[in-house]
Amino acid sequence: MIFTRRFFILFALGVLPLLALWTTFAARSNLKWGLLAYDLAVLAAAALDYRRTEKTSQLTVERLMPRRFMIGEENEVQLHLILKTARRKTRAATFTIKDEYPPELELRGERLLIAKTKRTRSREARAEVGYKLYAASRGDYGFGDLVLRWRSPWGLIIKQARIPAAENVKVYPNINEAKRHELFAQRNRQMMSGLRKTRLRGQGREFESLRDYVLGDELRHVSWTATARRGKLTTRQYQIERNQSIVVMIDAGRLMTSRIEHLSKLDHAINAALAIGYVATSGGDNIGLLVFNRQVVTYLPPKRGHAQLAAMTEALYNVKPQMIEPSYARAFQYLSQSCKKRSLVVILTDLVDRDASAELLAYTAALLPRHLPLIVTIGDNDLRALVAQEPKVVADVYKQSVAEELLQQREEALARITELGGLALDVPAGQLSFQLVNKYLEVKERGLL
Repeated sequence: MIFTRRFFILFALGVLPLLALWTTFAARSNLKWGLLAYDLAVLAAAALDYRRTEKTSQLTVERLMPRRFMIGEENEVQLHLILKTARRKTRAATFTIKDEYPPELELRGERLLIAKTKRTRSREARAEVGYKLYAASRGDYGFGDLVLRWRSPWGLIIKQARIPAAENVKVYPNINEAKRHELFAQRNRQMMSGLRKTRLRGQGREFESLRDYVLGDELRHVSWTATARRGKLTTRQYQIERNQSIVVMIDAGRLMTSRIEHLSKLDHAINAALAIGYVATSGGDNIGLLVFNRQVVTYLPPKRGHAQLAAMTEALYNVKPQMIEPSYARAFQYLSQSCKKRSLVVILTDLVDRDASAELLAYTAALLPRHLPLIVTIGDNDLRALVAQEPKVVADVYKQSVAEELLQQREEALARITELGGLALDVPAGQLSFQLVNKYLEVKERGLL
């Protein structure tokens, strides 16, 4: 219980004159006893006001929030307050609520929330308030209790109560971003198809239907029997094979700890993995996952269906990058022993120079010809921006020379895997998911698997 300013003012109106006049008046002065009676009346009024104030047992506060928080987004938390009284009507009251949210999450809103209940003729009143939390990192986080304060009907005291509401929340990779990138990529592929770009020769196409020939179709796809029967050129239309396998390997080592646009490189890689997983499951393909640093952290064998995508999300939500060098030898050896079916192996990692990437290239080349490797690196925007700047002092020239050399060595390393028959991508973090999904769809269209 906390006394309010109103109480102290009323109480002081009796106490201060009493103290000032104590030695002036006689011991049985009527004024002294009157002031004393006044102060006792104020205390009695405060006690009565306390009894008339709603009890903690009459209050219920529910914290409503998404079952899964998403990284990189504002996640809304709603607090529903329910006041039940034994009287025939409830008074209008103002409640100040302090929610003990995880300190690791960034608050987007007011720290103290004001919930006001309206005067009603029923025995129940409700109020709703909310705030948002921005999650910059994946993982497990804990909420604490709820602390409430509210004034008494006469405003002489403030009651305070702690309502147990401790619970945990998981911050997951942003599957909504994966869905957006999947939609953009699909539209991009449809646009390219609409331009009637010459199709590249591939294997594994399954016949789907016949359609009229349009300029740009390959002659080898023309069905001459259907053309003779219909009296006009007719083309065989093929559909992309389903039930193929994709394995996404994610490097959780030292180089993936650096941050780009408020997210670590590992976060960008995880979002890209979920994007290609979403597309693969929607298209009927099998998707697998392997996360590694010095050891293999997680492995999910390729499976299809949305349950597999949920398993990937669950496996990735609490993966943290470690300040250690990754062991490509252990990761690729584990993959070779665990995955026998030919697969598109997507390696989401980072490269610094020729020497650091030698081990990766050696083991990636060993995947051929059983698997089709695709090395995907997150481009360093800072290096490219440094190279593009006009040098102002001599030191800038040296910095640009080092940056240009690093970029050149990265390009040479990626070109080497292409020469060996694999695939390579080096894209900025903001386009990683989009470009990866596009590359996957291109591989499907070309029948490279």
